[in-house]
Amino acid sequence: MNHSLTQTSSQNFSRKVKDQVAKYGVTAGGIMVLIALLLIFFYLLYVVQPIFDDVSVTHDQEIRLKDTHSSLALGTDDHVEIGYRVVSNANVEFYGLEGKHKGELIEQHQVVSEPITAFSASMAYLQEFAFATGSQVTVFKPGFKVSFATNKRVVLPNLTYPLGEEGIDLEVDSNITKFAFSVLPENEGAGFLYQLESGDLEYAFMSAEVNFMTDEIEWSIEKVSLPFVNGKVKNIKVTADLSRAFVVQDNTLITLNIRDIEDVTLLSKTKVSEPKANVVDVTLLAGANSILFANDNGVVSQWFEVNDEEGRHFKRIRAFESNEIGLNGVYPEFYRRSFFTTANDGSLGVYHTTSGAKLFHESIADSKIDLFSISPRANAFLTQNTHSINLYKISNEHPEVTWSGLWNEIWYEGYSEPDYVWQSTSASDDFEGKFSLVPITFGTIKAAFYAMLFSVPIALAAAVYTAYFMPSKIRKVVKPTVEIMEALPTVILGFLAGLWLAPLIELHLASIVLLVTILPVAVILFAFMWHNLPKKILNSLPQGMDSLLLIPVILLFGWLCFGMSPWLNDVLFDGDVRLFITDELGISFDQRNSLVVGIAMGFAVIPTIFSIAEDAVFSVPKHLSQGSLALGASQWQTLVRVVLLTASPGIFSAVMMGLGRAVGETMIVLMATGNTPIMDWSVFQGMRTLSANIAVEMPESEVGSTHYRILFLAAFVLFVFTFVFNTIAEFVRQRLREKYSSL
Repeated sequence: MNHSLTQTSSQNFSRKVKDQVAKYGVTAGGIMVLIALLLIFFYLLYVVQPIFDDVSVTHDQEIRLKDTHSSLALGTDDHVEIGYRVVSNANVEFYGLEGKHKGELIEQHQVVSEPITAFSASMAYLQEFAFATGSQVTVFKPGFKVSFATNKRVVLPNLTYPLGEEGIDLEVDSNITKFAFSVLPENEGAGFLYQLESGDLEYAFMSAEVNFMTDEIEWSIEKVSLPFVNGKVKNIKVTADLSRAFVVQDNTLITLNIRDIEDVTLLSKTKVSEPKANVVDVTLLAGANSILFANDNGVVSQWFEVNDEEGRHFKRIRAFESNEIGLNGVYPEFYRRSFFTTANDGSLGVYHTTSGAKLFHESIADSKIDLFSISPRANAFLTQNTHSINLYKISNEHPEVTWSGLWNEIWYEGYSEPDYVWQSTSASDDFEGKFSLVPITFGTIKAAFYAMLFSVPIALAAAVYTAYFMPSKIRKVVKPTVEIMEALPTVILGFLAGLWLAPLIELHLASIVLLVTILPVAVILFAFMWHNLPKKILNSLPQGMDSLLLIPVILLFGWLCFGMSPWLNDVLFDGDVRLFITDELGISFDQRNSLVVGIAMGFAVIPTIFSIAEDAVFSVPKHLSQGSLALGASQWQTLVRVVLLTASPGIFSAVMMGLGRAVGETMIVLMATGNTPIMDWSVFQGMRTLSANIAVEMPESEVGSTHYRILFLAAFVLFVFTFVFNTIAEFVRQRLREKYSSL
């Protein structure tokens, strides 16, 4: 007796120990899962947060000027180690900004010796300048050479002359008073648009030819007088490729086509000033597709060409409130769509055109800023007042990103209207990044919608039938078979969908539509006919086995529908259903479209929904259904009013688990769609999802770049999206469970 009590006590103690170990193990596992989720959440925030940092500006050094000549231009090398100053006495001075020569004059070069009648600068990123002395124009470019003498990196300034040190004679009768120019690469030529003292406006193009005897470059000139402009002009700009010229006169923008010097044409005249204001400065934004106009009322407006119902013309797109009074200059960055404004009170403004954001506006000097220049990498800038040059460091890594810009329509250059666009990369350095998350978020929702539209009815109907009606012998085969489908790699499903299913649907689209329409009707008719057969025949098959008779019916009607495909195409769609949809209905048709994605993702989602829903229905206590049947309810009434209500929390969880799987799916969407970020609910067009976008673009993004961090933001949006949906699903499941637990 005592031995038995001792043994029982020992077993109880062992059981308690195991219970405690299991309890703490499960608790620890749950806590670790929560910690992992929090780590993911905060790491995504850690990577994303810098794109929303504010702009910061810090003063680095001041260089006192010893001469009284005014400056015409400033600039630095890529690493902000050496700066240069173009002076009104035709000198170019180089100053040290780092190292042992910091703040000192390193070199100076005399460009021309004659008096200067005009000065011009090319596009900012080219850093080319020109002096006009009478009819002579000398183009020069401050540059920097890097050497590694004694294994130490040394930067040395130099000055080059793209058209020769002696300059180019434009062969005009009077002095050039204002001009713009551009030198094409590879000695392809150079163009000069200039105004003379007489007020005449002319365009000259220099062609280069190589002398085969001396291997020297010889320049020939072609000129044309432009009668489109009369009187003194305020500003002249030409694009780097010499395709367009812009002349500002009396607050009017005059646009010229100068691509062919033998056919220079007037394109448009547009009033560009703000109401009750005058234009004080003009500049071309990076890429030369937009023009910025600074007005004396403190407003900077952006204009570019649009093609709408009025034809192709310049249009005011957006405006930036800079400074109420004293705005005296606007300066673009080299490659990004950011620009800076300076004012007489020493204030500096930083803006980004695409996002429409005012990033910075503070006073950085006690007096008027006479001149301004941004560094090539936009991480520093130079300013000049009366007697000194000041170097500032600026942190502005991600100006193109604002929260509103990610989710609102934006009017991009070259577009006829504002739109949601995702286009993150291009071959051009001055490309305007388009980072709207709306198209790829829409694509995620669209892909999930079509996948659920295909999978939910099939999975739930199959789960209910398998759990409630199917004989146990068949259920033991069917349920594991469907669950094995979940083990199929999605890359295989995507591969089959893209290379086999998509062409098949394109070829037999009419048959697919016919099959979806006729097959349910055929199944219902067969069931009706079977139900009305004599009971002797009905009882000849074991209960539940009669559903197997539907297999040949489905196969037969499927074969008939596909066999009728050529006839349907010829009779109804003039031989090609794709051309009919595109030409007659005006609906775009992509081979890899939402229909393909819905079917392929449906096969990936069906096992998840089926397995959970089937378990939920099968787990309904038998006494509930048996009690309902005993009270006279039919099997169908019992199913609808008792079983499904009791199992509804589990069924809802199954659907939400399937939705989570569909939202996060990557490989199927990647391989079975055109992967184009468009916003169209059409079943015949594809999409790009958040997950597929991350998979495609993350390997090619630069670590720490704006593109890189926005991809992490897309991952964060996907994480929050699924987390919120799952939280709502759990809340609804608990409410359903409480509501129907008393049945």
